[in-house]
Amino acid sequence: MAPKLPIYLDNQATTAVDPRVLDAMLPYFTQKFGNAASRNHEFGWKAEEAVENARGHIARLIRANPREIVFTSGATESDNLAIKGVAEALRAKGNHIITQVTEHKAVLDSCKRLEKYGYHVTYLPVSPEGLIDLADLSRAITPKTILISVMFANNEIGVVQSVAEIGKIAKAHKILFHCDAVQAVGKIPVDVHRDSIDLLSISAHKMYGPKGIGALYVRRKDPKVELAPMIDGGGHERGMRSGTLNVPGIVGFGKACELCQREMPEEGPRLARLRDKLKDSIVTRLDGTALNGSLLHRLPNNLNLSFSGVEGEALMMGINDIAVSSGSACTSAMIEPSYVLRALGVSDELSHSSIRFGVGRFNTEEEIDYAADRVIETVKRLRELSPLFESAKPRSL
Repeated sequence: MAPKLPIYLDNQATTAVDPRVLDAMLPYFTQKFGNAASRNHEFGWKAEEAVENARGHIARLIRANPREIVFTSGATESDNLAIKGVAEALRAKGNHIITQVTEHKAVLDSCKRLEKYGYHVTYLPVSPEGLIDLADLSRAITPKTILISVMFANNEIGVVQSVAEIGKIAKAHKILFHCDAVQAVGKIPVDVHRDSIDLLSISAHKMYGPKGIGALYVRRKDPKVELAPMIDGGGHERGMRSGTLNVPGIVGFGKACELCQREMPEEGPRLARLRDKLKDSIVTRLDGTALNGSLLHRLPNNLNLSFSGVEGEALMMGINDIAVSSGSACTSAMIEPSYVLRALGVSDELSHSSIRFGVGRFNTEEEIDYAADRVIETVKRLRELSPLFESAKPRSL
């Protein structure tokens, strides 16, 4: 049976809200609409109870204490709060931060902002597989280093870093470790204590929750993390993030985490099977394809391929009944080659021909089969129009 069109395969950019998440949220728009900070009546008490219940679900998913979860508007704010908050709080101790070149722009641009105020930032290179060298990390540490910020899994190529080893290095040097785990939480096991993570950014809309709500895990002991707030006001969220809480969003976030924790053991392998089916179907039937990033150290639902002799934008237009991406959603309006792929050593020509496929909870086998056929058919047609293809073939997988 033919799948219903269009097909959504851009689940690294955002995910559909799970119907069970929506059902949990709906009462908090019209019936239980209280402000969680209004502690004088039942409407406020019910809102506060719902917030704390959700905080518990989020904490359990990453093995944290509920009191270590600080709600934000999303991962970009969480990254900003973690990096700038630590920089300001620990300014007397040091002014050096270590990150990597393939971080999300929310991390890179936060670091660049701090450089304008006299902070020093080391941007670690990555291997052709997208992994940092732990020896490079150790060598970069100085007596002035106050923070290491390395993402759990990359948003474009899905590569999973050696987070536990990074955490050990940070802990041995008594340096705080921040991890943007937006793409990892809910898809693979994340344990802040096992991995010695002190600050961790999460976003609901990457895990079948609503947009506009995220969280920052802030370790409370061993060590207790001090953060300077970025938003001042009524002292909400233990003074770290003032502002009226988005109760319906938080309820949905909590439900999304509850579902991920329960279903991840089965969902992860299912997504990996669909992802591998898509990859194998394309690369075995199409020459001149290259996988970007490590396949071994990778999220189960991510596939990033380059197609020699084809422009990514032209390919996306040719398969306009399938939603995919030619880069990260946050920078997809730019025509520059992906900075992530450039960091891997991928040529500009191949970077421009890259497509990111993000398989999700609601995708089916039929959709994967259809997507593979459409990609192959369109790439072949575009190559027939390109006289340069024969002289520009990369290595095949």
